[in-house]
Amino acid sequence: MQLSPQLKYIVTSRKFLWLLLIINAIGTIYGYYWYGGQLAITRPIFYIFVPDSPTASLFFCFVLMAWLMGKQWRLMEALALITLVKYGVWAVGMNLLMLTEIGDIGFDGWMLVFSHGAMAVQAIVYMAYYSFTYWHVAVAAIWTLHNDVIDYVFGQMPIYGPLTKYMPYIGYVTFWLSMACIGIAIYCIKKRGLVAETIGSK
Repeated sequence: MQLSPQLKYIVTSRKFLWLLLIINAIGTIYGYYWYGGQLAITRPIFYIFVPDSPTASLFFCFVLMAWLMGKQWRLMEALALITLVKYGVWAVGMNLLMLTEIGDIGFDGWMLVFSHGAMAVQAIVYMAYYSFTYWHVAVAAIWTLHNDVIDYVFGQMPIYGPLTKYMPYIGYVTFWLSMACIGIAIYCIKKRGLVAETIGSK
């Protein structure tokens, strides 16, 4: 994503990175709380795979912390880009599908739409600054596709009661969404070349 010099200055400033870290940390904590009901009926072996969106934002928290320390955590960058875009788009789509099913998703539903849309956008905004390699993308791809297996083969997808009847179709679309997001990560490497832009200490 090509940013204007003014926007580039803002999104790479330490104050903005700290603000983004705080927002993502709060969202991550709330996200794990939101999944509390589902985790209560989940077998412990699946705990790590159930709260998809907060884990995606947790990856990005690690990325932001590394940048603020003048470092880059490449595996976290690959995981953050792929999963933030995937689950950001997925949650927006699911809530809009809920809207068509039940006619109203209320304040919480719209909050999920806008917050998850922002998750995807922030991942794309920083594409020029990710320094991951194909190896990191491969590991992130395995995590992401394995998560799809856990969700749609072992039935651990987020609970959206009225949409349960569409689960096979949702699983199919989710697989291709995962592939598209992996493709975005590969495109990111090809677009930037061998050297990523760096986050300065402003």
